[in-house]
Amino acid sequence: MQKKVLNIAVASALAAMSVGAHAADTYFDNITPLAASAGATATPATPLTLSSPNFTQVTIADTLTQNTLVPGSNSGVWDMIAANETGPNAGRYLFMPFETGTGGVQRVDLQDSNYNTRTVTIVAPGTQGFTSGDASRWTPWGSYLTAEESWGTNSTKGRLFEVTNATTAAANGGNFVQRSVIPRVSHEGLAFDQQKSLYFVDELNGGSIYKYVSANPNATTGDDYFAAGQTFALKVGAGGQFEGNNGPAITGGATWVAVTNANGGAIDGVSVLASDGTVDGRATADVASIAATGYNRPEDMEVKTLADGHEAIFFATTDSDINGDTNDGRSRVYLFDTVSSEVKLFADSSTIDLATGLAVGGGLRNADNLAIDAAGNMYLIEDRNGAVDDDVWLAVDLNHDGDLTDAGEGLARWASNGTPGSEISGLYFDKFNANVAYLHIQHPADGVDRLIQISAVPEPESYAMFLAGLGLVGFAARRRAAK
Repeated sequence: MQKKVLNIAVASALAAMSVGAHAADTYFDNITPLAASAGATATPATPLTLSSPNFTQVTIADTLTQNTLVPGSNSGVWDMIAANETGPNAGRYLFMPFETGTGGVQRVDLQDSNYNTRTVTIVAPGTQGFTSGDASRWTPWGSYLTAEESWGTNSTKGRLFEVTNATTAAANGGNFVQRSVIPRVSHEGLAFDQQKSLYFVDELNGGSIYKYVSANPNATTGDDYFAAGQTFALKVGAGGQFEGNNGPAITGGATWVAVTNANGGAIDGVSVLASDGTVDGRATADVASIAATGYNRPEDMEVKTLADGHEAIFFATTDSDINGDTNDGRSRVYLFDTVSSEVKLFADSSTIDLATGLAVGGGLRNADNLAIDAAGNMYLIEDRNGAVDDDVWLAVDLNHDGDLTDAGEGLARWASNGTPGSEISGLYFDKFNANVAYLHIQHPADGVDRLIQISAVPEPESYAMFLAGLGLVGFAARRRAAK
């Protein structure tokens, strides 16, 4: 009987330790919301005001060091972040493009303790005329995608590229392959769903949302995945709407309308071609027979499974507004429910600020990037002014139903950027360590882009609980040994 009671006590202690560790063992959602944006920081290497004393930050790479070691190797303006989430050494490397006129791609080795050697440019600036690198996503078959945030009339950009040897490439040795089956648009967000369809946006005031469905979704190489497939544009209701910055959210039942044929080529009499013969995704979405819905500067995308089991594609529209007045808030975050085929509003300026209990209003402006932590919490990253009002917001969706309208739900200011002239970009939560995240301080006034690592540690009472549990385990072991 004593043995049974003791084992129950040990199990109870370990269970309590687990509860104390929060969902999925992450501490990133255990915060006190910041009441306001931060002012200028005196220390560029630690630029963030964070919402918990148990968060730490450290710079793990910067452009000045890269260009001092190898002059001209890094054009800077580091944007979205991805990691090698599958395959050999999964989680070891981070990848990010350069959002400059001479774009490139770099790799950061998280297992390299040497600051001067952990970062290497694997696609040299300006390779194949690469411009404004923005998108960043690891593929289901184990490679890295990026794309250009640049497209317009007579443009030759708007391209999606794959680095097929991202984890093994030597300096400037990335195999950089354009995937021309994807229609030309101004890229930012990329996301794969459970069926391995690829979603992307056209970052434009009036830009559309797209889905590419490969003819070989279970391909093991990019050559096979992008060999043939059909792209569709999202049409909400009757379509043809322009969200603008002076109108309501565009929600409701939606359909996907083909902008290419099944092989990725032009649909006769429908698809508009670019000068090189590829499909112009933007112009085609606006064709009367397609009438895709135009959102106001759609940017990043993330995929999440809701509590009801429905997979949802979240996307941010950075410049959307109800009345044209940015002072009382600007931007929306939507989700597309892949099961019900509905577009729903997730967050906007009317969402509750959990620091005040009132509508967030002008506190939320120009949400740009999105990120998801290990517990499935969504984060909204603003494209604003460092040292003035550039913040990261944690969306507290307690029941994970895809809205923020239940009691206790809303937005909580999670971090604020204190570097003048900059913005936060590329927030990424480590898929192999629930208490580590990364982000960029992009285009600061001092010219030094930085990659910041944020770590979360347990509160002291959690440590105490952990030690108590270890003590019980040790006591049980000693009793067994004595017997």
